[in-house]
Amino acid sequence: MKEFTEEYLDNIRDIIARADEDAARAELQDMHPADVAELYQDLNVDQAEYLFKLLDEETRAAVLMELDEEDRHKLLEGMSAQEIAKQYIDYLDTDEAVDLIQELDEEDREEVLSHIDDVEQAGDIIDLLKYDEDTAGGLMGTEMIVVNENWSMPECIKQMRMQAEEMDDIYYVYVVDNDDRLRGILPMKTLITHPSVSKIKHIMETDPVAVKADMPIDEVALDFEKYDLVAMPVIDSIGRLVGQITVDDVMDQVRESSERDYQLASGLSSDVDADDSVWAQTKARIPWLLIGIGSGILASLILTNFQAQIEAVTALALFIPIIGGTGGNVGVQASAIVVQGLANGSLSIKEFGKQLWKEVRVGFINAIIISSVILAYNLLMLPDNLAVTLSVATSLFIVVMFATLLGSIVPLTLEKFKINPALATGPFIQISNDIVGLIIYVYISTWLLGLLG
Repeated sequence: MKEFTEEYLDNIRDIIARADEDAARAELQDMHPADVAELYQDLNVDQAEYLFKLLDEETRAAVLMELDEEDRHKLLEGMSAQEIAKQYIDYLDTDEAVDLIQELDEEDREEVLSHIDDVEQAGDIIDLLKYDEDTAGGLMGTEMIVVNENWSMPECIKQMRMQAEEMDDIYYVYVVDNDDRLRGILPMKTLITHPSVSKIKHIMETDPVAVKADMPIDEVALDFEKYDLVAMPVIDSIGRLVGQITVDDVMDQVRESSERDYQLASGLSSDVDADDSVWAQTKARIPWLLIGIGSGILASLILTNFQAQIEAVTALALFIPIIGGTGGNVGVQASAIVVQGLANGSLSIKEFGKQLWKEVRVGFINAIIISSVILAYNLLMLPDNLAVTLSVATSLFIVVMFATLLGSIVPLTLEKFKINPALATGPFIQISNDIVGLIIYVYISTWLLGLLG
């Protein structure tokens, strides 16, 4: 990994300013594509484009896919569909080519595909575009070593050498039958230790871990973690081998998914980065802020209806922040536990009742402790105002129980309806608990004030 000091960056900028192509190529020669992409982030668009044109075609394509989506668009602006196909698509693996094409407009996609010379590659890309991008099929590539179970060892090695010429990395050798159905995996060690075996099916490892093409990416990631794999075969509904997913692809998806969930939980309505424009960040933040303003207005209207009680017993107003804050915190805690369990596979929608019963018990214990603490505090600080003391303690108990149930039920319900449950760990839970907690507080206070005078 290369570290870009300010001195180094100044030198690069000076080379570009002098248009010294030899010096620029020398700097880029041994640099990893990921490092080149990182370097581009410290340069303006014109400087980045100058260096980009000096790279060979294969490196240029690799660097392009390492860039952020916004930076890719800047470099591709003004390029024709033919140039995109010839300069980039031709040098990318099918999974990366699909990712790039999916970022284009529908009309541009078809035009780019029409300019791909390799008919087989174009066909593979078209097939992959049919899959949802959030499934195993949308993530897989078609570059892999495939042998037939009935081949002899010499024939197998010959075919492997031919297939390997078109590949950058080899993870596994997959074994299929005459109908292209996945039968096993051929370990490299076996190829060395059994050079004279009659047929591949006699030495292959059967029942390999595989995923269906329509499996969601988050479930694919869990299988990678469970079985400690670096690559995994993808099969269709009848068991035919259609592609391969590698661990680096999965890690990219997991990172992007984690970023989306974190932003959603923080109240951002869309995926944004720190270097996005002011307008883009504003659009992502403002929806939940406006909803928050709306909830605040609703809360003020609720309090207006109980203005007389609050004016008569001003101590009631002192505990409104505690009621709202505690309910919000409890709800976010409960939802975070559920969302985490759904994400890592330790909890499923089938365990709805079991998880809910556990949260009820946890919530009850928390409610007892919290309400007891506030009860003791008020008995000490407000010994002559029993109505307020009981109102706050009782309200807190009910609010904690409600927030616990809401924080558990909402993410499980969202998961059931295929909506990202991370939504339940952010402003939605906070605002819901604020409003409901306030309603509980004012009604219980009114009832106890009337009962106890």
